[in-house]
Amino acid sequence: MDQNYPEVKLGLIAVSRDCFVRSLSENRRKALVEACVKRGISVYEAKTTVENEKDVLKAVDEVKNSGCNALIVFLGNFGPETPETLIARFFSGPVMYAAAAEDTGKDLTNGRGDAYCGMLNCSYNLGLRKLKAVIPEYPVGTPDDIALMAADFVPVARALLGLASLKIISFGPRPQDFFACNAPIKGLYDIGVEIEENSELDLLVAYRAHKDDARIPTVVKSMADELGAGNRYPDILPRLAQFELTLLDWAEEHRGSRSYVSFANKCWPAFPTEFGFEPCYVNSRLTARGIPVSCEVDIYGSLSEYIGACISHDAVTLLDINNTVPRDLYEGAIKGKYPYGLNDVFMGFHCGNTPRCKLRNEDNTALKFQLIQNRLLEKGGEPDVTRGTLEGDIAAGDITFYRLHANADGALQAYIAQGEVLPPATNSFGGIGVFAIPDMGRFFRHVLIEKRFPHHGAVAFGRYGKALFTVFDYLGVPEIHYNQPKGLLYPRENPFA
Repeated sequence: MDQNYPEVKLGLIAVSRDCFVRSLSENRRKALVEACVKRGISVYEAKTTVENEKDVLKAVDEVKNSGCNALIVFLGNFGPETPETLIARFFSGPVMYAAAAEDTGKDLTNGRGDAYCGMLNCSYNLGLRKLKAVIPEYPVGTPDDIALMAADFVPVARALLGLASLKIISFGPRPQDFFACNAPIKGLYDIGVEIEENSELDLLVAYRAHKDDARIPTVVKSMADELGAGNRYPDILPRLAQFELTLLDWAEEHRGSRSYVSFANKCWPAFPTEFGFEPCYVNSRLTARGIPVSCEVDIYGSLSEYIGACISHDAVTLLDINNTVPRDLYEGAIKGKYPYGLNDVFMGFHCGNTPRCKLRNEDNTALKFQLIQNRLLEKGGEPDVTRGTLEGDIAAGDITFYRLHANADGALQAYIAQGEVLPPATNSFGGIGVFAIPDMGRFFRHVLIEKRFPHHGAVAFGRYGKALFTVFDYLGVPEIHYNQPKGLLYPRENPFA
């Protein structure tokens, strides 16, 4: 399968108000390009400087013909408010607006650009025209400042471009009693994402059609090489390889007009008995390739994972916000060693869908069986059809826990919380880790519970809250929640508690 996310080709258009010195904007544009090059940011410099509406058409054609799919509109001086905002209308990809700070106090006559003021009129006119744009937190700066803004913009643009051409493919209705995975489809259409819903039977028929596929031995070898000493059930790898090929072929055959895909698949209770394995390890492998496969038909979980994969350019995972950390484990392995209270830590868990590259390199990281399903389907006996999970403790390091979701009323909402996975061993099963998020207890109560978020959360491995917030804001998500620090009360938090 081709790369499952877009490559960003960044363009730069400078604008100039006709009563200002045009060369000021052009010279500042040149300096900005040089600053981007120094930071390793590739950017196409449009030679057309926009002063009027005809310039808009010429400049947009120039960047489109060069292959640009994301754009920086640079106010090198005050800027022409109508033409500069029309750029966002005629350019089909994401656009960021930024403005030049003044260069020197030694030349504030002909050398003054007033772009600080121009950004106000720019924003006002974008609003009048109901045009979307990315505006950095402080969008005025030196060439080096704006080069940093450009670096922040690239992963945001990658996610927005990916979503604009994403199809989520689902198999099976959600399992019974999993109303948390309810997925009002209208919210997907609102942000430009397509959805294809299928039956588990469709998937089973496709899987059986891949029996004795000539590619199976190659995939089996890839799995064995990845698992190494953790390959505890080599006899089940051909079944898993057959399933992996089934999903990849389905993606190719069903992407339709879309360039990118993700999956939201049913995995219990009938799946293991009918397919003969648990799909978790296959899910992990595709997710590691940038093709998220969420568990339990969690369509918005799959969407969230895909956004995180685009932003981080890395593997992601989907976990249950699962269980508390026992007090004895906290006091023995966490208290006094890390700056977290007992209510700041919890365990994130799923059966075995976290990519191998995000698990610790320890003896207990291996291909295993789903303990809970084994109790139900195989009465706790020797596992067969419940094999196929990838289990182990999640590697320590920075994380961002987040989710974009449509609530029971169909309205989009989101949360973002940065934290880390701690090193202490979990001494448990599944793909699991000890997560620490500052003020998690209050966040759990006043965001996750109060706003009725489901128990699934996406995890990106690093600190990506800034980019995620920008993406959610651009998409028009009305509520974007975060873990507020002590002293900043949530709207309905009891001040007397």
